[in-house]
Amino acid sequence: MERINAWSKYTSEKDKKKVFKFAEEYRQFLSSCKTERECVAFFVDKAKELGYVDIQDVIAKGQTVKAGDKLYAVNKGKEMIVFNIGSEDLEAGMNILGAHIDSPRMDLKQNPLYEDSDIALLDTHYYGGIKKYQWVTIPLALHGVMIKKNGEKVAVNVGEDPADPVFGISDLLIHLAADQMDKKGAKVVEGEDLNVIVGGIPSFDKEGKKEKDAVKANILKLLKEKYDIEEEDFISAEIEVVPAGPARDFGFDRSMILGYGHDDRVCAYPSFMALANCKKTLKKTACALLVDKEEIGSVGATGMESRFFENIVAELYNLMGGYSELKLRRALTNCKVLSSDVSAGFDPNYASAFEKNNAAYLGRGLVFNKYTGARGKSGSNDASAEYVGEVRDIMNDAKVSWQTAELGKVDQGGGGTIAYIMGNYNMQVIDSGVAVLSMHAPCEIISKVDLYEALLGYEAFIEHA
Repeated sequence: MERINAWSKYTSEKDKKKVFKFAEEYRQFLSSCKTERECVAFFVDKAKELGYVDIQDVIAKGQTVKAGDKLYAVNKGKEMIVFNIGSEDLEAGMNILGAHIDSPRMDLKQNPLYEDSDIALLDTHYYGGIKKYQWVTIPLALHGVMIKKNGEKVAVNVGEDPADPVFGISDLLIHLAADQMDKKGAKVVEGEDLNVIVGGIPSFDKEGKKEKDAVKANILKLLKEKYDIEEEDFISAEIEVVPAGPARDFGFDRSMILGYGHDDRVCAYPSFMALANCKKTLKKTACALLVDKEEIGSVGATGMESRFFENIVAELYNLMGGYSELKLRRALTNCKVLSSDVSAGFDPNYASAFEKNNAAYLGRGLVFNKYTGARGKSGSNDASAEYVGEVRDIMNDAKVSWQTAELGKVDQGGGGTIAYIMGNYNMQVIDSGVAVLSMHAPCEIISKVDLYEALLGYEAFIEHA
């Protein structure tokens, strides 16, 4: 069953302007927020502007929470939960939009800086599923934080300002690449070869003699001068290596956006904005859940496997009065969730990897994946027919453009989301998001109209009781 192109709803310049305005706001967000920490900082600032209150402040002041209140909670600067409190008791459950804000990248190792052949380099460990060969010969930037020995936190962001230098990973010239070109794609560039070049001027002593590891020494002097950090400070740092430069309009008609981190910030942004745009008091409490570590299995303190979400819901219930462990369990069970994550967009250049009747197409609206997983649905949440029917009615009533898809051909591969973890609470869950071309590449592509339909779909979902 073919779905119509969503652009058909926006034929007038006035209607098209709404799509492009929201897309431009998102493009700016994507350009400036390339790490989970940067995303959380952005959303916290936005939430405060809109009158949301930190739940920890409410707890500290001994206040209560009532219908119409707007709250947020932050976990270690890398995960965020946003609530619009509804008029129903929390035991009735929540409408949850669950997205992730981490993206594939490279992380600096704890002892990264070294010198080889008069070149200073940084050693990395890649994060998430990447094609390693895609990350060479492109301009890279460094984003993150370093904790100095005195406990001071230093923010690092080098490579984004036009006046900044950029960094990069070299590749072997084609003239000498006969052996390399015979390798399989997974081996063309090895993980241990993803070493970022950061300098080439040696340091000399007062007598003009070249110091030991002189280029490395010079880099350390520059770091000391600019950031007042020392080599040992790398041990207590989280520095992410990401593509440098802003997201850009894509195509003659500017219908798309090319940028790093659409997976999954293209779903996180409209999830947050769906709650932010809601001006009325909802019947059922709405929640935007923006988590870390999805790309490596949702593990750790800031991943969906953490108890943070469950603990914050318990705190919220306590603030609303009448808390009990049994009521909390009922509240979690009664939640309904859109696991807001991207889907693989059909790519005519690689049509053989897709099954056309069950593929997501750019420009055809919000994508629903009844299940993800790999091959025999391994590692997947599989939404019930009843829940699919309910979501289908919500989208149709709101006149949202939507489509259904699977993640490529059955035996081609696969992937997962946070959906199965939410399903572990016995929640009703389905994956829904935006179709992406070149997913997990340094630069991915999305359609602006799909982004806008995601916003409309998420708004319709949270307002449904």
